[in-house]
Amino acid sequence: QVQLVESGGGLAQAGGSLRLSCAASGRTISTYSMGWFRQAPGKEREFVAAVSWSGPDTYYADSVKGRFTISRDNAKNMVYLQMNSLKPEDTAVYYCAAIRDPYSRYYFTPRRYDYWGQGTQVTVSA
Repeated sequence: QVQLVESGGGLAQAGGSLRLSCAASGRTISTYSMGWFRQAPGKEREFVAAVSWSGPDTYYADSVKGRFTISRDNAKNMVYLQMNSLKPEDTAVYYCAAIRDPYSRYYFTPRRYDYWGQGTQVTVSA
């Protein structure tokens, strides 16, 4: 079992930055690829970013490409999401998730993930 706890959410102004952290416990995440998803009120959960288990490969939704950066520190069992140039449409609950499947084509689908955190709220004001 892997437990995931997100932190770092809050209120930001448009154009500002936030850094989300995801702390894993229970077992090492070094063999898991990791993803960030978000869900706005009344909308489905959507893919934001993912990083492969080994670290060098990253994937982003078109809506955040160039503004968000996902990274991981396997030694600390941590995953991060640096969010710059925030927009009001980035407002959502952000979730960290772990996936055992090594195939990157599954990284974009929430139901493929094995473990989820409880989420952290990000609100961006205009």
